[in-house]
Amino acid sequence: MKNVTLSADDELIEQARQMARAQKRTLNDAFREWLVQFTQQAGRAEEYDSLMKRLRRTVRSAGPYTRDEMNER
Repeated sequence: MKNVTLSADDELIEQARQMARAQKRTLNDAFREWLVQFTQQAGRAEEYDSLMKRLRRTVRSAGPYTRDEMNER
């Protein structure tokens, strides 16, 4: 595991420590969890873009539709 040094407002760090303490974990644990979620966001965005590209080729609309046609049920 690698150590990282970050800079943040003292008040914000203290609030984050208090929140972590309330959740019975360390600020390091909370940061590691956030880091995993943060890095996974890029992968989800790429998956979404890939899906949209595939669907663009397979889904066709017979439109354009009138307002009445779009509101029919």
